[in-house]
Amino acid sequence: MEKRSLGSATVRGRRVLVRVDFNVPLTEQGQVADDRRIAEALPTLRHLQASMARTILLSHLGRPGGKRDMRFSLRPVARRLSELLGQPIPLAPDCVGIAAINAVSGLKNGEFAMLENLRFHPGEEANDPAFVVQLSQLGESFVEEAFGVLHRSHASTVGVPKRLPSCVGFLVEREVRELSRLRNHVDHPYMALLGGAKVSDKLPLLRSFLGLADTLIVGGALAFPFLRARGASLGASPSEEGLDGVVAEFFEAAKAAGTELLLPEDVVVLSPGAPDPVAVPVAQVPEGAMIYDIGPSTRRRFVEALGRSRTVFWNGPLGKAEDRRFAEGTRTVLAALGSVAGYHVSAGGDSARIAQDLGVSGAFQYASTGGGAALEFVEGHELPGLVAIPDA
Repeated sequence: MEKRSLGSATVRGRRVLVRVDFNVPLTEQGQVADDRRIAEALPTLRHLQASMARTILLSHLGRPGGKRDMRFSLRPVARRLSELLGQPIPLAPDCVGIAAINAVSGLKNGEFAMLENLRFHPGEEANDPAFVVQLSQLGESFVEEAFGVLHRSHASTVGVPKRLPSCVGFLVEREVRELSRLRNHVDHPYMALLGGAKVSDKLPLLRSFLGLADTLIVGGALAFPFLRARGASLGASPSEEGLDGVVAEFFEAAKAAGTELLLPEDVVVLSPGAPDPVAVPVAQVPEGAMIYDIGPSTRRRFVEALGRSRTVFWNGPLGKAEDRRFAEGTRTVLAALGSVAGYHVSAGGDSARIAQDLGVSGAFQYASTGGGAALEFVEGHELPGLVAIPDA
């Protein structure tokens, strides 16, 4: 799956449109709360600068719904990028029209300009042909560096690269190379550690591991429908309805594929009016109690299983890890993974932030910047934004 690379592209003196994924969280004060996605794009941006390209940055931020909502302005991102690059990065007030044309027309070799939020226009998510033309006319070539949105058929990810000479940047190149190791020539035992919520959303991912992974380790709210199907008590914990048949089929499919499924055997709960959370077996969750973490017995069981692994893929916390009271399950399991030899990958911006906050980022050899894109890639799907780039 090698794509045409920036390393072999001619960019000197050319106006180069670069689709980056600077959809980063902001503080209440309007500052960048986590700049990892910005920092990951720096090698590509510095290469373009050193190659004397005229670099035009395209990104979205949040979900403004196709309307100009300045709560989602890229101004804080431009400020942070200016700090990281050590030079001012001007932000054009729009990504198309006369404002964008003026912003790029005066660029000199080695300079940058950032255009305002792509999603201020409905044509971005609709991949509207007229909007594609407006964007394409701003540049002479295109670099895809936004791995996190390659699963979206948007104007900037699919439309523009079909109209301009295109290649992938260094981040996208690395994402494809590293995540491909989970699809090709996997070193076994291969284990997938999955948490978070919404079984209906993650069921395709779970299914994709059957017959590929040796063990599926499931925690968080993602485990609730499976626990309920096995007769566990969930107390007042919310669990998706209407999945009984799907879960039963999944159990059978896992058995037929020879993939082991590990679920929590005890959990940490908090009952109404109780001063502190307590750990209880999954069959003894009190009525009215809420499940917030995996229990100590489950942690030991998960750690023991991971100790036998050679490859691990992780997505999603095993409890409400953003709350210090319920972070111990995720922290303990990931910290133990740090001492296990092998290749460990985390996927998703939220997962990366959780690992960083818990001080366990070192457990992973690679942390993908993509959420949905990384999951779909690992599932084996083609990513429209990647397909749009010519092969090497």
